[in-house]
Amino acid sequence: MAELTTRGPQDVPSSSPDENEFPFGYPNNICEDVPDQKYLCSSCNNVLKKALQTLCGHRNNKNAICQKCKEEDPSTLSEESLLAEERAFGDAAINKEISELKVHCVTLGCSWSGIMKNFEEHQSLCEYALIPCHTGCGHVVMRKKLADHLENGCVNNVTMCQKCKRSLSSSEYQEHSCEGSLCKEQKCMQIETTSKEQNCSAPLISRDGCCFSEVGCSFRGSKEKIKEHEKTAVGAHMLLLLQHIRQLKASLFSATKAANSFIPRSEWSRNGAGNSISDLQIPAGLDISGDVEVDCFPGSSVSEEESVLQQLMREKVISELENKLHVFENIVAVLNKEVESSNLEIAAFRRQSELDQNLIRGLELKIAELHRCLTQKDAGLSTLHKSLLFSEQASYDGVFLWKITEVGRKLQDSVTGRTVSLYSPAFYTAKYGYKVCLRVYLNGDGTGKGTHMSLFFVVMKGDYDALLPWPFRHKVTFMLLDQNNREHIIDAFRPDLTSASFQRPVNEMNVASGCPMFLPLSKLQSPKYAYVKEDTLFLKCIIETN
Repeated sequence: MAELTTRGPQDVPSSSPDENEFPFGYPNNICEDVPDQKYLCSSCNNVLKKALQTLCGHRNNKNAICQKCKEEDPSTLSEESLLAEERAFGDAAINKEISELKVHCVTLGCSWSGIMKNFEEHQSLCEYALIPCHTGCGHVVMRKKLADHLENGCVNNVTMCQKCKRSLSSSEYQEHSCEGSLCKEQKCMQIETTSKEQNCSAPLISRDGCCFSEVGCSFRGSKEKIKEHEKTAVGAHMLLLLQHIRQLKASLFSATKAANSFIPRSEWSRNGAGNSISDLQIPAGLDISGDVEVDCFPGSSVSEEESVLQQLMREKVISELENKLHVFENIVAVLNKEVESSNLEIAAFRRQSELDQNLIRGLELKIAELHRCLTQKDAGLSTLHKSLLFSEQASYDGVFLWKITEVGRKLQDSVTGRTVSLYSPAFYTAKYGYKVCLRVYLNGDGTGKGTHMSLFFVVMKGDYDALLPWPFRHKVTFMLLDQNNREHIIDAFRPDLTSASFQRPVNEMNVASGCPMFLPLSKLQSPKYAYVKEDTLFLKCIIETN
């Protein structure tokens, strides 16, 4: 019988274009709308791809001197204008915005539209894209018409008839005939097999091709690009794989029909015309190794050529199934690598999350500690402020003048009980003398409540009480000053030496003692007098120290 051979892909150079590479950004005309200036490269004005932002604030696609800075000031080329790796960083925010831009395919006849992050994947699958024939014949055809070109027009798609030893193109082989019915019967099947083998094998020439090139993916690029493509084009790869399986099934069905035409009619009718190779009954005289031991077809003879053809068909089916199994094994290996990579990334993210949580907890503890320190410092400042205020208002000669402002509001607070009494700042009879203060009830206290203003004298616990004579025995004089200097209100008393109010203080201050009916409220509020002027009054205390 005649055997047919086809020139393999190793006999012709690869001419597949690197059509998926956009190293310097995407062209502007693929965008549905005019892209914003922030999405464009400052050097080439293309849409940015993996944008890098330099220290000068501009974005670029490649490592070069920032052209924007050069245009603005040609005489200055500072270190900040160099787009070196160590002086630039990826702009993740801009990259994310660019990946969502609406784009469309500019290839004539293609109506695809989508978003930027799917553009390169479409470019590798676009049926209207013009690509050179991988056999090296020099023709450039649409991707969807490549199979038709290989079958009908490719001059390098050569088939050799082993019967007559002639090398024929696809179109010539369709018209070729020579002695031997087997050559005629195998002609169409061999052309189809040749085209599929060349389609599936040619991409393997590219060292940087997609691992799914065996089932029709034509994506090519750097290792980094291929890795990213394999992650993002899983759906497209599954569709190509499904299409490849369907083609194998159709080829198997055609081969089965061709083989069944050689089986005697009696055997055909007994076993049935099956639709798959499993329905094809192998004669008992043909063992697995292909050696013919005995002819057991009842009432018919099977020629040697027919037996060999059946064996070849069996081997072809097994070979195709082995190729299919190999493709599936490659797919599983790729998916296993992706799962392993994903697990490693998840573990890394978890470790980083734990580190971040620990860092956050540490920062929270530091913030709490700083807050406590700040509270303590605020309390200390408040104490220092009060001490400074008292020091400024303190007197050390036994004479003290007390200015009370907002008398109307404070009198109303005293009436309502909100603030019943007011204490004056402390003052002293001498530098190291008694520490005392005044206490006033603007609405009165005791017998003068509601009718008089009450004024009391308070002995306080001082720093030098241990050196002073007790009980306190100095005369005390109170004065409410008339701000017109006409009629001051004056009252005086001598301490009751038996009263606890004038003994050495045990607590911060003793019980107040003084004049519960110091001044009638009617006189205090009378417009005839100037005790309260501009909502302010003045009280004076004089302690005789002789």
